Amino acid sequence: MDQLPVYFDLPPRLVLTGITKRYPSVVANDDIGLSVRPGEIHALLGENGAGKSTLMKIVYGVTKPDEGSILWEGRYLDIASPSQARRLGIGMVFQHFSLFETLTVAENIALALDGQMAPPLLAARITEVSEKYGLPIDPHRLVHSMSVGERQRVEIVRCLLQEPKLLIMDEPTSVLTPQAVLVLFATLRQLAAEGCSILYISHKLDEIRALCDTATVLRGGRVSGTATPKNETNDSLARMMIGGELAECHLTPQATGEVRLALDQLSLGTIDPFGTTLKAISLAVKSGEILGIAGVSGNGQKELLAALSGESLSPQGPMITLMGEQVGHLHPAQRRRLGLTFVPEERLGRGAVPAMSLAQNVLLTGARHGLVRKGLMQHGAIRQFARDVITRFGVKCGDEQSVASSLSGGNLQKFIVGRETMLNPKMMIIAQPTWGVDVGAAQLIRQALIDLRLQGVALLVISEELEELFTISDRICVLAAGRLSPAVRLADTNIEQIGNWMSGNFDGLPPDSGTDRYASHQLNKQIKQESHLAQT
Repeated sequence: MDQLPVYFDLPPRLVLTGITKRYPSVVANDDIGLSVRPGEIHALLGENGAGKSTLMKIVYGVTKPDEGSILWEGRYLDIASPSQARRLGIGMVFQHFSLFETLTVAENIALALDGQMAPPLLAARITEVSEKYGLPIDPHRLVHSMSVGERQRVEIVRCLLQEPKLLIMDEPTSVLTPQAVLVLFATLRQLAAEGCSILYISHKLDEIRALCDTATVLRGGRVSGTATPKNETNDSLARMMIGGELAECHLTPQATGEVRLALDQLSLGTIDPFGTTLKAISLAVKSGEILGIAGVSGNGQKELLAALSGESLSPQGPMITLMGEQVGHLHPAQRRRLGLTFVPEERLGRGAVPAMSLAQNVLLTGARHGLVRKGLMQHGAIRQFARDVITRFGVKCGDEQSVASSLSGGNLQKFIVGRETMLNPKMMIIAQPTWGVDVGAAQLIRQALIDLRLQGVALLVISEELEELFTISDRICVLAAGRLSPAVRLADTNIEQIGNWMSGNFDGLPPDSGTDRYASHQLNKQIKQESHLAQT
């Protein structure tokens, strides 16, 4: 007989009953009920836009429900603000970062702490907690100099400093290395063993099955079912989330055409003291192929993307060639005129302007595609283009006039990818294409990239998801410590080799000794092994 979990006979710490939240164009939560006990790790599953983040914002006091009740430790409460939630012992790690880029890590964390703490003591505490949980960060570092993965660490450590009774985590591992994921899992299990309740939102089903005790599934703002993840498969959980079978992506061999993007010994320094210098990077991407670049965040991805998009210029010589032209001296708009489209890893702020509507965000990158004529905006064409993106990519929103910040992270990602895809690119560069996206939407995005390839578009995809790159790439290489490995065909390599290269050990060069340079494939395997053991 299986041993009962430690929380089995304890009264619930949090009980939600009949929670409903309506917006002018959508019912985000519809009569939702959920309970979490002390020591329980409870998963919340659902497609992008299913209402998960809205529900958690209600618990954290960011959003007020229209109907329903919240029972916290035996008392009915109205949680009016995040500060009240924190005083109750509720902490939340948001999917979208809430950090001030011009402040240091310590200054950002100080803003979220309700009590006063002297700066030296706070810095020491940040160092202590971050190292204890395997997420080391420098408290004196400026946030704007940090990669997306490093900023996620700040969010997590900021929450852990509050020693919460209930910890809400909204896609906490989207940009963490597999090694950091395992460390986080160990931390969460330790917190649960100490009685902390955990609500865990993730689209990574292997993680859910390895970590979580129970799961509540949302679909269309309502509870569609509950499950014990260790007794389920990825496919069965996906079916509960999307209400049907999961489509598969198919990459068929095809002949490639001319070189559309070439880097020739690209070497660029960085003014960021925490940045990564690019060292003699060479690559070529041909029409009709997808070249995937693997690597752990912070190894030069940010600098490479800036050099390719035109945000960082490299005017010295023919180091960057696009469509046969030297473009190192050209700005982003000039490169777009040559047929380049670009999807950055930061959705809000770089991929889309948060306060602008979806239609207006289309205009930002699509002005030269019939949306502006003789200096006049074609409002009907702009709105129709946005509606076409929304329809084709299944973006859940009110309409094309919805502001970008009102969309869930995954739906905004689908919109940005769809916008850039439908601009008829000749060369497309995309970073972290399915970050924070549910399994169904991830397959849709991957198939859209494959379809572009079939149309003869050249694509460069940067991703930390090895399985994703092995699904959609014709060739793959690795960026480590600012150096690029040789690009190899998928048929000539395997995950083990690519994982070894991610440590910097490629082309006869010694591995880099820096921290966070790990063979990610081994760690991904460990997560899956834990999930398998949980089932058996």
